[in-house]
Amino acid sequence: MSITIEFFLEEITKKLDVGFFTGVPDSQLKALCDTLYAEYGVGDRHIVAANEGAAVGLGAGHFLATGAPALIYMQNSGMGNALNPMVSLMDEKVYKIPALYVIGFRGEPGEKDEPQHIFQGEITKPLLKLLKIPYFILSKDTTKEEFSQWIEEGREIIKEGRSIAFLVKKGGLHGQKKGGYGNPYKMTREEAIEIMIKEGGRKDIFVSTTGKASRELYEIREKIKEGHEKDFLTVGSMGHASMIALGIAMEKKERTVWCLDGDGAALMHLGSMAVAAAQRCTNLIHVVLNNKAHETVGGMPVNHGSLDFKKIGEAAGYEHSFQVRGKEELMTWLRKREEYKGTKLIEIMVALGAREDLGRPVATPQENKGAFMDFIKKG
Repeated sequence: MSITIEFFLEEITKKLDVGFFTGVPDSQLKALCDTLYAEYGVGDRHIVAANEGAAVGLGAGHFLATGAPALIYMQNSGMGNALNPMVSLMDEKVYKIPALYVIGFRGEPGEKDEPQHIFQGEITKPLLKLLKIPYFILSKDTTKEEFSQWIEEGREIIKEGRSIAFLVKKGGLHGQKKGGYGNPYKMTREEAIEIMIKEGGRKDIFVSTTGKASRELYEIREKIKEGHEKDFLTVGSMGHASMIALGIAMEKKERTVWCLDGDGAALMHLGSMAVAAAQRCTNLIHVVLNNKAHETVGGMPVNHGSLDFKKIGEAAGYEHSFQVRGKEELMTWLRKREEYKGTKLIEIMVALGAREDLGRPVATPQENKGAFMDFIKKG
């Protein structure tokens, strides 16, 4: 039997003096994320960070103010975002600031997982060793006695100003509380994507963000019996779909390029909006599908659920920035879009949730890339 989240939190709060929690949600850490949101919401004790590096910064600030380590959670794919502050801020050769990292272990060698997790899984343990961060692996077989022993070892390491990490395998924590987060919007993300696909031009190019948006785009093409060559599915590299789309739009100015972004992904590297707007690629349509949550990894709210991407788009420099809240508004905007000369961003407010039977792409990433590049080349 794996460790319960109640026992986990009791041990780290009492024995490691952890009282502040921050990070980016991960489905492997659902027990932790749901419980933190149920217990603390988002506020002084718990912050859902914009990205993993920002979470490390928050943890550093908490330690500087209190002398107590923070718990910083993330999926192992987010370690790249966290790496800079981990080595240039937290390390013992710099400011010597300790933290407790709780990392969802995707792509573990020998375990079946999605392609974007495989290499990250291979390098996760070697990377922690390179960073000189001692780690412990939480699995379904971890006992309370083992965990308590690790906490004792970790306490001595943290006293020295060094960090420790827990790698959490699937089922390594269980027993979460439910936070009950939702939003009032009726149109689903899948419905919005299907409307855009049907209104798009025959030669239009689509770049979709990480997570369920790409899975839904793939299934919509299957449903309407179209091929997948028009679509680049950004299965990893969360937050970078807009720059991929911009890179294409800059080279193919005669083609309309749609970036199907998400609110959590857009927030993760928000500065990219200013770069995209400044480049003035009028053939790029930046779509932000906003359900106010990190849905793919559990549904925790993005930035208190308060982001207004219409206003953010205006501030970033998009010449035309819009928000729509239903199918009719979306259809009206799509049919008038040619009237808007200049850079364009549209925020589409969508419901939280996806179909239970939502599938995954059958083609490999390399197959997707090959078909996509052939489609672009044909013009």
